[in-house]
Amino acid sequence: MATVVFENASRVYPGSTTPAVNKLNLEVKDGEFLVLVGPSGCGKSTSLRMLAGLEEVDSGRILIGDKDVTHVAPKDRDIAMVFQSYALYPHMSVAENMGFALKIAGTPKEERDRRVLEAAKLLDLEAFLDRKPKALSGGQRQRVAMGRAIVREPQVFLMDEPLSNLDAKLRVATRTQIAALQRRLGITTVYVTHDQVEAMTMGDRVAVLKDGVLQQVDTPRNLYDNPANAFVAGFIGSPAMNLLKTSVSGGKAQLGKLSVDVPASAGSSVIIGIRPEGFIPSTDGFAVNVEVVEELGADAFVYGQPADSNISFAQATEDGAQIIVRWDPKTPPKPGDTITVSADASSIHLFNAQSGERLK
Repeated sequence: MATVVFENASRVYPGSTTPAVNKLNLEVKDGEFLVLVGPSGCGKSTSLRMLAGLEEVDSGRILIGDKDVTHVAPKDRDIAMVFQSYALYPHMSVAENMGFALKIAGTPKEERDRRVLEAAKLLDLEAFLDRKPKALSGGQRQRVAMGRAIVREPQVFLMDEPLSNLDAKLRVATRTQIAALQRRLGITTVYVTHDQVEAMTMGDRVAVLKDGVLQQVDTPRNLYDNPANAFVAGFIGSPAMNLLKTSVSGGKAQLGKLSVDVPASAGSSVIIGIRPEGFIPSTDGFAVNVEVVEELGADAFVYGQPADSNISFAQATEDGAQIIVRWDPKTPPKPGDTITVSADASSIHLFNAQSGERLK
């Protein structure tokens, strides 16, 4: 087993002046499951490929254990990678696919067969060892790709969106299997995904990237409760945190009748963050014009627009910004209604309107 350390690691692609990964400083502990998450183009896959040796490191360095692997060939890094596409050989059986890397490395057949069988038992693939990949479901192929990594007994697992080709229900089932398997094996794992729900449910810690820059790395709980900036606040959580921009006067920010104390460092405006579950029905709050109501059985989510024109959105999305409120599923409002909501002080997050950095 081993730690993984990025020390000011940067990657600038030829023809570009902006780093795809910019001075990344990150330590993955021995046996830890760390998830790299962020929107498309944030540098998470590039970071993983730098660790794998598939991308050059233009400055800084990367260590696995005590060894500087910055300029070491991929085959000599003692890592195993699970790709999005599975990359299985179609003419080989499951057993041959799982044991191929060992065969190339010259591992004796008896040892090879033992490792393949052990991995097959772990992954519930014993009944499929003689089958070809075309005879397997997507989930089974994904487990074969996992098995191929396991049999190598590497120091580090690298996983690049391995669940993206699975349907939604199978993704949920498989992500729990991968997390449980990693904890059983205790192998240091770096996992890349764009799905923040996947990140929150699988990782011991989660590293959030944006535009090649590490924004925050912490446990899923702390990321959710104490986001370092407005970007992390809006990215982590499903549905996302509401980020509302409003003016400051006399040390207070107003959302309708809801008055929020803000520090002097806030300036003339501030971003107020409230998660959907942080709202409470109240006459002493601010009005929301209801546009859509999602009834999910155990929950109901109300989507709407602020009735007060002084309230604007800090982060508009491609689909247009909306306020999201979790509501009592037994008495949901209807589209066209107006609801009034407030929030307890403990549910309110404050961010600098210019930098997005956390104020409170």
